[in-house]
Amino acid sequence: MEIVDLRYLVTCAEAGTLTLAAANLCVETSTISRRISSLEDELGLSLFERNPTGIRLTHGGRAVLRHARHILLELDAMKRAGYEYARGKTGELRLGVRYPPIAGAARDLLAGWCKSNPDVALTVAEGNQRELALALKEHRLDAALVTGHAIWPHISAVPIFRERMFAALPMEHALAGRSSLDWQSLCLEVILVQGWEDNQSQREFYTTLVGSGSHFQVHAVSKETIFALVSIGAGIALATESQSATIIPGVVFKPIDEPNAWVDFGLAWLPEAEDPIVGRFVAFMRDESRARNLL
Repeated sequence: MEIVDLRYLVTCAEAGTLTLAAANLCVETSTISRRISSLEDELGLSLFERNPTGIRLTHGGRAVLRHARHILLELDAMKRAGYEYARGKTGELRLGVRYPPIAGAARDLLAGWCKSNPDVALTVAEGNQRELALALKEHRLDAALVTGHAIWPHISAVPIFRERMFAALPMEHALAGRSSLDWQSLCLEVILVQGWEDNQSQREFYTTLVGSGSHFQVHAVSKETIFALVSIGAGIALATESQSATIIPGVVFKPIDEPNAWVDFGLAWLPEAEDPIVGRFVAFMRDESRARNLL
């Protein structure tokens, strides 16, 4: 039994004659007659009653026809699913993020992707730089939005957007009343940063901005915990524009008025990734970034 036999069966049932079915399928009548007879022999029953005016399904034929139609519908659905997946139109995209995309360019870009690709399930995992790099390497993530100062060997990356930098201060801090700050005003402060034994990229990046003489205090915690430490007066922190949209009790955010007070964000992925969705996502984020002049 072959798929073509099921198509012949359905076409014959709908046409009512072998001659019309053959014409609809662009084959010889003898070909259809032979295939239907072979199918009947394999199933051990007559599918059609033959008479001078045409053919009519038997009771057994009607039962078989229901299954034949179901199989052909499932086959067509499988072909459509494969076609859509091959084009990157359906499936799942596993995205890692360094900071929650609650505002700014990250939120707008992801909203545009979801609107344009409603059949692609977007799942998001948050982590620090080393966790995201490892998840990409182990194929637990398809792509990751990370800060530009992260250096990962063997991983492709393209710049996507940049965000203005803010200082997070305790509400009662002496600088909290100012409309904006500069690096000079922060150089004597205790600056709380995230860091781990094998990754001090954030502190190293901030050092290039504030200066090597600044007092950095490193904590292996989330950014939310850093802000919590700011709120109790343990120091200040540097934040991105989207992070400044978060309401943290006891913390105020002040923009830093310096020409280099920016954090660049890029999209990272494994160059050997074969999933078409990853390619489409990278292209979408890159093209949308250029169209919106986000860099």
